[in-house]
Amino acid sequence: MAHSRLRFGAFIPPHTPPDENPILALEHDLEMVEWLDKLNYDEAWMGEHHSGGWEIIASPELFIAAAAQRTRSIRLGTGVSSLPYHHPYILADRIRQLDYMTRGRAMFGVGPGSLPSDAYMQGLKTAHARDHMEEAIGPLLGLLNGETVNAKTDWFELRNASLQFPSYSPYGIEVAVANQVSPTGARAAGKHGLSLLSIGATSAGAFNALAANWAIAEETAREHGKTMDRSGWRLVGPVHVAETREKARANVKYGLARWIDYMSKVAALPLGTPPGVDPVDYMIDTGFAVIGTPDDYIAQVERLTAQSGGFGAFLHLDHHWADWAETKRSYELIARFAIPRINKLNANRIASEGWLRDNNDVFRGELTAAVGAKIAEHAATKGVDKLSPDYLKLFNTAR
Repeated sequence: MAHSRLRFGAFIPPHTPPDENPILALEHDLEMVEWLDKLNYDEAWMGEHHSGGWEIIASPELFIAAAAQRTRSIRLGTGVSSLPYHHPYILADRIRQLDYMTRGRAMFGVGPGSLPSDAYMQGLKTAHARDHMEEAIGPLLGLLNGETVNAKTDWFELRNASLQFPSYSPYGIEVAVANQVSPTGARAAGKHGLSLLSIGATSAGAFNALAANWAIAEETAREHGKTMDRSGWRLVGPVHVAETREKARANVKYGLARWIDYMSKVAALPLGTPPGVDPVDYMIDTGFAVIGTPDDYIAQVERLTAQSGGFGAFLHLDHHWADWAETKRSYELIARFAIPRINKLNANRIASEGWLRDNNDVFRGELTAAVGAKIAEHAATKGVDKLSPDYLKLFNTAR
């Protein structure tokens, strides 16, 4: 019987230390998406940020348009577009253009914006961001669904607004709502029947809230006559694997400490480690990150499946913990050895090998007999006395 397969990909904020050349940093991220495409990963999502020095993609749409020209099949999503920062009409029109430029590979992730400094510089109140996101989703969906939309709030207005052409696919563009610990994203996804993008799903608070937030989404969906589909649920978590656990731990010494410093002291997220505790041990022991082997990666996916009740895709929180070569190697090891086991891609091959191994004596005997019969047939036709010395040896062996 067929079984559902998990999808895999990357969530790229990106996290680039500010001492790197920004031109090369952006090129590095494009090369990463190309590498994922070559390794047959399913998805890549690009963030929108405007401050902090590290997260330097201001327009995920621009990045995706460039990445689409350099890739074959990987789907590309805004991860996420910060709705309070954009007039819904202009954003919807840009996403529609991107839908066509990617030939339907684009996905539209939405959220309230993650950096308070971004909102501050625009004169926006962080306290209003989630409300503004919820106000924008309905009109955005109407526009993307080909409707003529009229709407007015205290921060935007739409008057007989419509887009100039329909979606590239008859099924429309997939829309996903960002969610962490708070139920805001889950409620919005349920209200509109959208996909759910659980960022930071492996942090303690978000991990513990996985099942609860999905339940909120399903309950809200029922209240609004919608349904939720677990295949559209993405979980995000940091990962680095190598051939051995020891090598993986050595690899992340390259940039892990600096990343923790940024996340805890600049991005203001609660990702610091307790005093006196090794950060690698802490991340592994708490389940926040995979720093190990493909087997450890598989165990993390199984742990998330058990906690959530099932989801559709696992996205690696892309980071600069290891250098470029080892980061690429990590993605490759997962693609070659972890994903096939999780999705049972080699079950038939393994069974076939085992069957031949168990019946090796029988099949080898049949093969030897078949070859011997042909040798004897040839000898009978030509006459034994006319066989060359080498062929005579084969004939005597076959007898």
